[in-house]
Amino acid sequence: MRFAIFFFGMTMLAAGQSRRVNYDEGRVGDHPLPELLKAGDGSTITTKEQWMNVRRPEVLQLYRDHVYGNTPETPAIAVEVLATKTDALGGLATRTLLRIHIPSVPKWQGIEMMVYAPNRASAPVPVFVGLSFQGNHAVTTETDVPISTRWMRPSKDRGVVDNRATEDARGKESSRWPLEMILKRGCAVATAYYGDIEPDHADGWKTGLRAALSADGADTKWKENDWGAIGAWAWGLSRMLDACKEVKGVDASRAAVIGHSRLGKTSLWAGAQDERFGIVISNNSGEGGAALTRRDFGETTKIITTSFPHWFCGKYSSYSENAPALPVDQHMLIALAAPRVMCIGSAEKDEWADPKGEYLSGYHAGPVYQLFGLKGLESATPPGLNTPVGEAVRYHYRTGIHDVTDYDWERYLDAANAIWK
Repeated sequence: MRFAIFFFGMTMLAAGQSRRVNYDEGRVGDHPLPELLKAGDGSTITTKEQWMNVRRPEVLQLYRDHVYGNTPETPAIAVEVLATKTDALGGLATRTLLRIHIPSVPKWQGIEMMVYAPNRASAPVPVFVGLSFQGNHAVTTETDVPISTRWMRPSKDRGVVDNRATEDARGKESSRWPLEMILKRGCAVATAYYGDIEPDHADGWKTGLRAALSADGADTKWKENDWGAIGAWAWGLSRMLDACKEVKGVDASRAAVIGHSRLGKTSLWAGAQDERFGIVISNNSGEGGAALTRRDFGETTKIITTSFPHWFCGKYSSYSENAPALPVDQHMLIALAAPRVMCIGSAEKDEWADPKGEYLSGYHAGPVYQLFGLKGLESATPPGLNTPVGEAVRYHYRTGIHDVTDYDWERYLDAANAIWK
C-alpha cells in the first residue's frame, strides 16, 4: 500500500496513487515541447524586443491562466522594524527583524522577516531573498530570535508539536542557511517563514493571504485561473524585496530570489513576475518547477496535483492525465528570467525531482538568452557530478540528497560575485 510521506520541501507519492513512478530513462517518452519563439499569431520571434514586448507577455499569461494562477491587485504594504541587533553572530552581522503587513487588511497577520547584513562591508551589499520551511528561529542558531507562533507541519524531530514550533525547533534549518558563509562572501540574507503568507495545507488559504485579500474570505469559490499557494508565496517574496529597501546595509537593487523544492517552484514564479530579481535560483524544484512537465520521470503532474492541488490554480489539474496538452513547459518558465541570471541546482539522489528534466529546461531556454547575446547551456547532455556549467544560465548536479547544501550555496554565491562584484 502506498501512502503519503511529507518531508520539508519534498513531496512523495500521494495516498491511493496506484500508478507506477518511472525512473527508467528509456520509458520517458518523446513529446515535442511548445515552441518558445513562436508567437500566438504564428509569427516567429527574432529579436529581444519582440521577446520582451510580444512573446514574453504571452508566455507569462499562459502560466497565470494554466499553472500558478493570476495574482490580484493588492493594497499598499507597510514595513515595521521590530528589532535591530548590531552584534549578531558574534559581531559578524547586523540582524534586523521586520513585520510586513497591509494596513487596510488588518485580519492578515503579515510576514515576520529577518535580515542579516555583514558589518564589515564598506557599502550596501547584494541580498538573497528566500522563504524558509520552519521559521526564522529555525534558520539561525541565535537563541534570541522569537519562535514563530504560526501553524506548521507536525514534526517532533524538528521541534513542532500540535502544529506549533517549540524551543526544540531552534536552528533546525540552519544547515540550509549557511549564514556565516554568505555574509563572509559579501552578501546579505532576507528570509521569512512561508506559512506566514499561507499555511501549507489544503485549507491553509482560509487563514492566509488569499482569503484575506478576497471579498468573500474563507467562503471564496476560486475560479480555475485564480492564484494558488505558490502564487501567494511568490507575492510574499516580492514584498520582502520591497521591505529590503528599509534595511541599512542592503542593496535591494541587487537581489537574488532563492528557493528549494516547492519553494524553488515559488522562486521561479516570483522571478518570472518580478524583474527586479537579478538572479533567479531553483534548488531541486522538480515537477511544477524547473523539471520539464512532459517528461514521465519521477514526480508527475498527476501525482503533484493529487497531493497538493492547493499549490496551483484549478486549471492545472485538468492536465494531470494529459501533460502534452499543457500550452507551456518549464523551459518557458526558465526563459521568462532572461536576460537575468538563472541558476538551477539538482542532486544525484533526488530522482523524484528529475535532474535531467531540470537541466533540459535550462538548455531549451537557450534561444531566448541568445536573443540578448548571452550564452545558454551549450550541450543537450547534462554535465557530470559536481561539474558546474554555464554563465547566464547556470546548472550544477551535485552528489547527495534532496536538500540545500554548502555546495549549492557556493555555486549561487559564485553567480552573485560574477555579476555584482
